Amino acid sequence: MTRACFCAIVPILLLCTFAHGGAIEGFTPSGAFDEQQKTWTTEDGVRVLINAGGDFDATKPTHLVLFALPNGNTIEWTWGGTLEPGMDWHYDIQHVGAQTRQLRSITKDENIVVALLEANTKSWPAWRKAHPDNGTRIRDLVAQVSRTVSGPESSKHLTLTCHSGGGSLIFGYLNGGDAIGDNVTRIAWLDANYAYDDADKHGDKLLAWLKADKSRHMIVIAYDDSQITLAGKPVLKSPMGGTFGSSQRMIERFGKDVELTKSTRGPFEVTVGMNGQAQFLVHGNPEKKILHTVLVERNGLLEALTLGTPLAAKWGGEFWGDRAYAKFVGPTMPSTQPATKPVATKTSGLPPRPDGAKGGKFFAESVADLPPKAREIAIEQEVLRGNVPDFMRKFVPITVTFTSPDGAKYEATYEVSPDYLCVGSDADFFRVPLTPATATRIAAALGCSLSTRKIADDVYANAVVKLEPQPLGPPREAVETFMKHNAMIEEQRGGKPPGELIAGIKKDVVISNRLKEKPNKIAIYGWHKPDGKPIQPLYVGHVDWYVDYSHGIRLVKREMTVDGKRADLEDVMKDPNLCGAVSDEGPIVSGAATYESK
Repeated sequence: MTRACFCAIVPILLLCTFAHGGAIEGFTPSGAFDEQQKTWTTEDGVRVLINAGGDFDATKPTHLVLFALPNGNTIEWTWGGTLEPGMDWHYDIQHVGAQTRQLRSITKDENIVVALLEANTKSWPAWRKAHPDNGTRIRDLVAQVSRTVSGPESSKHLTLTCHSGGGSLIFGYLNGGDAIGDNVTRIAWLDANYAYDDADKHGDKLLAWLKADKSRHMIVIAYDDSQITLAGKPVLKSPMGGTFGSSQRMIERFGKDVELTKSTRGPFEVTVGMNGQAQFLVHGNPEKKILHTVLVERNGLLEALTLGTPLAAKWGGEFWGDRAYAKFVGPTMPSTQPATKPVATKTSGLPPRPDGAKGGKFFAESVADLPPKAREIAIEQEVLRGNVPDFMRKFVPITVTFTSPDGAKYEATYEVSPDYLCVGSDADFFRVPLTPATATRIAAALGCSLSTRKIADDVYANAVVKLEPQPLGPPREAVETFMKHNAMIEEQRGGKPPGELIAGIKKDVVISNRLKEKPNKIAIYGWHKPDGKPIQPLYVGHVDWYVDYSHGIRLVKREMTVDGKRADLEDVMKDPNLCGAVSDEGPIVSGAATYESK
């Protein structure tokens, strides 16, 4: 046999070997372990990765674990991998991949399949806020994921689990129907039950579900976060606003219906009901540390998936002990999402414009006499319910080249909204000045960020429509002035079709390292003149609740590419070598250099 023939046959042999081992239709082999996976993005902007063992056996029952990602995390980080010098620390804090492999190693009578669910907003609470019918959408998502895995639906049982903000997905699921699906056999929150609410009958639905089948389990893992601080300041606005407070409310509700017993297990107070079907493990946290991710890292997922079953004693370790899954930590997962090509793409997370939605002029008049705070709430609600012109739903790509401090040359592409944020229709829209806190919440819900000084300059350089700035005098903070300025811009635009990249009409509300010097301030920049020079240098003198007619909110998609590879805008901003794509201030550190969503 010639070398050429042999080389042609080897891939076929490998494919046949894998198929014989249990390939699932549409899945591909992946990673250093005998695994297969499939990934896609739903129409709702949810990125899904399903991972199964290479020995998947469709004749066996399947345990499908749906894991909703924590705020700000990617699938790759959450899956985890061996941390190498220079890698992002997020790869080493959850290890869902390794913990899943550990469970597979002791489970031979059923398939263990895990699905990671990443909202395009990197925040399930923000995603839900952008989708008023989120409960129905989440239930449809769960059904879609289940159907993707081979085998009859009757042979599958589901676990809904999560970390941090991922808990919002489970509460959305609860809100999406009168009862929990019969195929759900376990629900587990890993420091993630913030959104529990008796008013939404969460407790009623959970108790009814547990009572209907003694094989079902509900697990809550949390810690006393009521007194934790960061940089000397309380993390929570209210001592009972974290998972400790939510756990106490859940325990109180369950105690009204079923008998609960309390005991201690190491540093945990354990509350158990219904012969172990309902279990609450709450770390006492006497040292008042932030234990948020540690609860997952120290075998938390293994504990959550096996507590109350014979497998709890078989996975080779203990909760809050050393990593029992260490030997299953392998190479990091390469990005599972293809790079975005530099063409205009639609926004995600924004619902269609509602039938009968009012135009910009009517809306502006309706909020003109509201107090500023109420006006901001009204604008936020109007945008997130979809009353936004069609032309604002297509973003415009901007490609830049830059050289990193180590001399490497890069090309990056990011996408910006063609105009400043506005309410209404293509024929009747009103640009809405906003506080940075409201703008940040809206941006997050749409999978976006605010602009930077460099991005504002890039936008002006690439703008198709460049207009002369038109400053106005007092009253600068009145809606009537907002409307007057909007009308002046439209008159100046002179009938040019909306949707082309426009600049020179507003100052940008930006994120900047200058905000570290001036906490509780707003950073504004731009309003470029025809010579390309901005009227407004970077300025951080106004308090962060100040809004006037000249302020504009330019949205920038978080998803971007660097040298053709998918990247997150916020990660690029922080990277010392890559930040030159979007910052002329060096790395922009999140938190101190950006706005809290108040």
